[in-house]
Amino acid sequence: MLKDDGHRNLWHETAPPAPATGALTKKAKADVIVVGAGFTGLSTALYLEEAGLHAVVVEARDIGHGGSGRNVGLVNAGMWVKPKDLIATQGEEWGLRLIELLGNGPAEVYSLIERFGIECEAERNGTLHMGVGRAGALDLAERERQWKELGAPVALLDRDETARLSGASGFSASLLDRRAGTIQPLAYARGLAGAAVSLGAEIYTFSAVSRVERAAGSWVAHTPQGSVTAPWVVVATNAYSGLDSDFSFGAQQSELTLLPYFQFATAPLPPEIAVRILPERQGCWDTRLVMTSFRLDRQGRIVFGSVGALEPVSVATQRAFARRSLRRLFPFVGEVAFEAFWHGQIGMTADHLPKFHRLAENVIAVNGFNGRGIAPGTVFGKAMARHIASSEPMPLPDAPIAPAPTRHLKTAFYKLGSQISHFAFGRLPGA
Repeated sequence: MLKDDGHRNLWHETAPPAPATGALTKKAKADVIVVGAGFTGLSTALYLEEAGLHAVVVEARDIGHGGSGRNVGLVNAGMWVKPKDLIATQGEEWGLRLIELLGNGPAEVYSLIERFGIECEAERNGTLHMGVGRAGALDLAERERQWKELGAPVALLDRDETARLSGASGFSASLLDRRAGTIQPLAYARGLAGAAVSLGAEIYTFSAVSRVERAAGSWVAHTPQGSVTAPWVVVATNAYSGLDSDFSFGAQQSELTLLPYFQFATAPLPPEIAVRILPERQGCWDTRLVMTSFRLDRQGRIVFGSVGALEPVSVATQRAFARRSLRRLFPFVGEVAFEAFWHGQIGMTADHLPKFHRLAENVIAVNGFNGRGIAPGTVFGKAMARHIASSEPMPLPDAPIAPAPTRHLKTAFYKLGSQISHFAFGRLPGA
């Protein structure tokens, strides 16, 4: 598990407060136990309460401690893989069903934001997938073709239009997806929590589940100071399974390769400078193998991220890389000061697609968001709630857990490889 020693997370400093919560210190009862207070767990709880079922959420740390409070904040439509690759992996029936669900995912997110008045810096002007070199432009052209065949409102932009919309130098093309947008991710998670509580859900923090057992036809989840009993359990821990305890129902994390990702945030830029960067406030990521991302927040900070961890051995290298990258992207900004930096981890499956698991009788989970947690987490939470409440079929087929035997080696490779790549970037010829 990545450590946060010495870090300052911008999202923690700028999000509105979470609803008041505390540790579970009693024997609670519910219709559904939800393990994990991130996008997926909180969405599940919210929709369960709307369906008339009582949800109790237990979280090992605080609301949004995992990926929900650490990500870039891009509300993307679809997954990493191209639509045709998704269909080839899932089959046409399941693939088209998943594409439709995830294509409408941003609309579901922004609907909740509006319905519950969630203050999370919501911007719905699309995202820009930025092409690097000829290969990047060709990849984006193929993505545009496949998405347009499915009726998606995407547009391939040339070099000049890309520079105009982003304010950034050096990109060969970009793909504008008008379904998508950006949010302050932790603010959204805290807003979901507040909405769920307003509907009747109970949320307990710093209450790691240490043991789950079957008793009298129900499940009992034990925490250090209490327990909760219910007929159903939803496990919504993804890349942070087993946090602060040995509990990882069905060994979900064994199928995930953990990809570290860091971010640096500048101080707010002068208004006359900030207005030249992403004037329509899209969020961006590029086609490089060692991907980078950038966006602005409402206060005019540049938030820049890339693959890698911010550990004592690597933080100086990653900070220097972030500074060099911003100089290349926005030379008119000049030298920048970073006022916040943090990292997290992404749960990657072998085919880069999420998995639905029935871990035991009336115990379900969706695992492996592959860096697309906001919209998929929201819609899969809704899908699991409706599956429990009214037996609606899930949009993913049942899948057994398929352990990734080399996942620890791959994670170590990503950490070391990104550090080497970032050290070389802008220093060595061709880098």
